Amino acid sequence: MSLVNKLSALRDLYNTGITRPFDYRKKQLQKLKAVIEKYEQQLYNALHEDLKKSPEECWVTENGFVLAEINNTIRQLERWMQPESTGTNLVNLPSKSYVIAEPLGVVLIISPWNYPFQLLFTPLVGAIAAGNCIVMKSSEFAPATTALMKQMIEETFEPGYILFIEGDGAHVVPEMMNNFVFDHVFYTGSTAVGKIIYQMAAQQLVPVTLELGGKSPCVVESDADIKVTAKRIVMTKFSNAGQMSVAPDYLLVHASVKDALINELKNVLQKFFGDDPRSSEYYGKIINEKQFDRLVKYFADGKIIHGGRSDKSRSYIEPTLITDVDPGSAIMLEEIFGPILPIISFDTMEQALTIINRNKNPLAFYIFTSSKEKVWLNAVPFGGGCVNNASWHLTNHNLPFGGRGFSGTGHYHGKYSFDTFSHKKAIMKTPTWFDPSIKYPPFKGKLKLFKWIIR
Repeated sequence: MSLVNKLSALRDLYNTGITRPFDYRKKQLQKLKAVIEKYEQQLYNALHEDLKKSPEECWVTENGFVLAEINNTIRQLERWMQPESTGTNLVNLPSKSYVIAEPLGVVLIISPWNYPFQLLFTPLVGAIAAGNCIVMKSSEFAPATTALMKQMIEETFEPGYILFIEGDGAHVVPEMMNNFVFDHVFYTGSTAVGKIIYQMAAQQLVPVTLELGGKSPCVVESDADIKVTAKRIVMTKFSNAGQMSVAPDYLLVHASVKDALINELKNVLQKFFGDDPRSSEYYGKIINEKQFDRLVKYFADGKIIHGGRSDKSRSYIEPTLITDVDPGSAIMLEEIFGPILPIISFDTMEQALTIINRNKNPLAFYIFTSSKEKVWLNAVPFGGGCVNNASWHLTNHNLPFGGRGFSGTGHYHGKYSFDTFSHKKAIMKTPTWFDPSIKYPPFKGKLKLFKWIIR
């Protein structure tokens, strides 16, 4: 069967209405949960092969993350599906108004390689909950995880309900989007590819959710708790060898605490990963040679004060701290997406904001301070963030996760995922027992009354 025919089969199944009832949606979520639990060890193995992730890291950021999302969705789904009562304005009384969450139809979810399981299956949970048929396209750069995910999906769901697609995204995605009209496209990945997805979707007026990246700043103020700050920055920045869209891309540190913070960062790196992180079971690897070559070029953009060792044969780059970077250099203009952390000092907030504004609308923003968070949060437009923490906001399914501008459009997680994959249909029900003549022609002499009612 051709790819277009497979896509048409999803449309045919959706049109039967089988995916809409609550019981059907709940059953599919339960099946998804069961297969994830069944393949827990295989997921650990695949993610270790692709990215050298430990089971503990996998649980927090991959399969355990998704299971928590499923559990919350199953608990809340029936409530989310109920019509939402709203107010009715004076001119329409005594009508009743409400909003129905309607499935979009057939949706496409495209995921990247850095969190190959979580970033594909988390939006999948929302798409199932909302009652859609789904096409899943995983990254070809995480082959072990992709092969396992394909096996899991195909043994659990009919291909007419959820279709798993492999292959070169540059070829497969245009083939699908240029020959089939999806009802929504959900893409996670680079801004450059996001623009291409957006352009293809626009040709058919298909709505999109774009979860992109950008240079997420981390500000450390003079009154920050340095010991706690260092641990939380290192934990996030060097998780998955820095290959995380919400990792602190660079540090802006108040000059009065710069030296103290650097010393503590070095201490924490040694405690977390030892003298030789390449031998640590809790430190990952770079995904491929292309990314390795891109990252090591950044070493020339500043002064290495910690780390800097690399081994191409093992896809290894040591956690690295860099100072004396030029704000106009490549490392400060491009998303690093790796285990290299530039550190820049500032004396005034205005100096720091000048640097931040070179890369507007970051996906995330982090501020470490005991007193000044409101000033910073109001001064920097960004997708989401933390005060005295980094990246952990995305683990809270009660918060929307998404960017703005070049870092993305739309959001998801928890009910926000359900809403993303639903159309909010507005309904007003008007009784027939009340039918005043003022609503009908002739309107002569009614203007004053209209002005009183409609205001």
